[in-house]
Amino acid sequence: MKKVLISAAVAAACSTPFAALAAEPEYTISGNVGLFSDYRFRGYTQTDYNPALQGGIDYAHKSGFYLGNWNSNVNANVYNGASLEMDFYGGYKATFGEFGLDVGTIYYYYPGGTQYNPNFKPKNWEVYVGGSWGPLSAKYYYSFTDWFGLTAPGTNSKGSQYIDLTGTFDVGSGFGIVGHVGWQKVKNGTQLGLTRDTVYDYKLGATYDIAGSGWIAGAALIATSDKNWLPVSDLSEGAGKTSVVVSVSKTF
Repeated sequence: MKKVLISAAVAAACSTPFAALAAEPEYTISGNVGLFSDYRFRGYTQTDYNPALQGGIDYAHKSGFYLGNWNSNVNANVYNGASLEMDFYGGYKATFGEFGLDVGTIYYYYPGGTQYNPNFKPKNWEVYVGGSWGPLSAKYYYSFTDWFGLTAPGTNSKGSQYIDLTGTFDVGSGFGIVGHVGWQKVKNGTQLGLTRDTVYDYKLGATYDIAGSGWIAGAALIATSDKNWLPVSDLSEGAGKTSVVVSVSKTF
């Protein structure tokens, strides 16, 4: 999600031409926006299978450090009256030949998320470490707070974990293929109302760069190992049913 906003070129026009030289910018700032038929977080709908408008902004320094914010509408019934999710994150990225490293932290914030129950505060703070090699990547998340506010007297969900394994492949002519499998473990999940402590989510999708414009059309089949794992009271069909999510997005 990086777009060079500051660049420099030097050219001389005498008897002998010189090649243009581009200076590396101190930092880059980029934005992203997307419209999705559903917002799935780790396989589970956050919008009752309804559309979501999402967007964010990223700052990246040439040293490798970065900061960002990302936002999406969510179902207020799930997040105690909050209809907006705001994610704030920062970290450090580095490359070593064909390998990449990403270490950082992310905080999930839901403004107004105390309307229905003042004792329930939907939030989450995780740290993560990830690695990549070519089109393949893996990332591990660890929660330092109760997992999205999931707690009870004498029982908490601090120390919950998530593993993300993803492959993204460019197949040419603007087309791409993405595959993903995730593993979520919520500490004391069954004691806190979940059907089990661990669950898997899966994704298989395709993308297309529309006429090389940078607008990306996508379609992905998303599934989970237990569609009823996340208790959402107004979804009799479960929050993790298998379905296709379509989208259009752009980074600028």
